[in-house]
Parts: sequence; C-alpha cells; structure tokens
Amino acid sequence: MEKYHQLKQLIAQYPRVMIAYSGGIDSTLVAKVAYDVLQDQAIAVTANSPSLFPQDLEEAQTQAQTIGIKHLIINTHELEDPRYSSNPPDRCYFCKSELYDTLRPLSQELNCSVILDGLNQDDLQDYRPGIKAAQERSVISPLAQAGISKLEVRQISQFLGLPWWNKPAQPCLSSRFPYGETITAAKLQRVGQAEYILRQYLPPHTELRVRSVGDSARIEIPPSLFPLLLQQDLLTLTQALRQLGFKNISLDLEGFRSGKLNDILKDHKPNSNET
Repeated sequence: MEKYHQLKQLIAQYPRVMIAYSGGIDSTLVAKVAYDVLQDQAIAVTANSPSLFPQDLEEAQTQAQTIGIKHLIINTHELEDPRYSSNPPDRCYFCKSELYDTLRPLSQELNCSVILDGLNQDDLQDYRPGIKAAQERSVISPLAQAGISKLEVRQISQFLGLPWWNKPAQPCLSSRFPYGETITAAKLQRVGQAEYILRQYLPPHTELRVRSVGDSARIEIPPSLFPLLLQQDLLTLTQALRQLGFKNISLDLEGFRSGKLNDILKDHKPNSNET
C-alpha cells in the first residue's frame, strides 16, 4: 500500500482542505483519507444540481456521515450557462468551471488552503475537458499525483473497509446525451428516473446507462446480463420508460462501455490544450 501512504503524505502537507465531493468512490476516498489525516480540518462539499443523480446525493450524505467528515451541500447552476446546456464536446469544462468558481469563495470563507478533487490516474488518459478547468483554478488531484488508478482506488477503499468500494461509476446525467442535443432539467430528470427503474431489474452495483437520443432510450448493460434482463417482464419495463416520455426503447447489443458517446471525438487528443 505504498501509494496509499503517499496519498496520506500528499494530503497531510495542507493545514486545511476542502474536497469537491461528488459521492463517487474517487472523491469519497479522498474525503476519507483527508479526514483520517486532518480530522476537522477537512471539509467535503457536494454540488447539487439537476445533473446529479438524486440517489447519489443521498448516498454522498450517508457516506460522509459514515466517514465522520463535515459535509456541506451547495447549489450550482451550470444549466443556466448556454455553453453547457447546448451540450458541446467541451461541456464538462463549463460544468467544472461553475463548480470551482462556486467552491472558491466558500473555501476562502472557511480558511481552506486548497481544494482537492477525485481525479485519478486513469482519468488523465480519457477525454475530460473538466481537467483544464480544475488546473486553471489550482485544484489539486492527490489521487493522480500519487499515481493511483481506478482499480487501485477500489483496492484501497476495500482495504480501508469502505462498504462502497465496488460502487459503479456514476458520471453526471448530462453524459447520457449525444453532443449537440440541448440539455434541460426535465431531460436530466427523465433519464435519471429511467436508470432508477432499470436498476430494479438488475443486480446491485451493475454498470449501466440509459442513453437518451431525442425521445429514444438506448439501454446499455454488460452483455453477461443480457439473459437475465431478457427473462424479466420487459413489457412492464418498456411501459414504465414510455410513461416517462420515451417512444422507442432498445438494447445496445455491444453492451455497456464507459464514454461510448465520445467515439465521435476520436480525432481529439485527450485533455489537450484544445479543450
């Protein structure tokens, strides 16, 4: 656990920290280690907005309470920025800009010396325009600095006895829409409700997405779970999704793959200065 000890040392150098805490396993590990090292000098802050899955906010609160860290909830308003709501390929840059521009004055008010995020080493190889927004605002990424991958985040979380170590990744709900399709609060709520319904038909911790394209819903689950889903009452499932406003429901035969909607951006270099 050399990287775990390195992570503790990286965080311990700061007298008081604020964690941009989404409730995902990455930022939760940072919050856990920050609290273990700094105790009351660590504060976790979750940004609540329509792009956050409602259950994720509840889980973030529960996890923070379990850790013992002070937890604050703020509201962000990225949907009011047309550069975000128009859903361009660099949408995430404007989302993270709103987040950190909201956190910065709060961190100063609370005398926090630095803001930490949950970026891990693997994220640096993906197309993530939000990284630039964080770098521009001097946000620190201790997991990435310690060279900790997503798998190692789970391993360290399990080593620390965190019950959510195998929690599936849950990126913001805006990632369910193809670039160029306008995002609204109603659309975000609809796709969030669709995924909540779908989860009732599958085992806990299943990696899944409901991709929303216009009034069509495309279900992505691991191919190994196709037989299980097809044994379910699909008529009830499709009726429930149609009640949300989806007219066409399909199963993606390729199965779940994180970042699938980024395929059209293959000519982009991940995290290049262009983003």
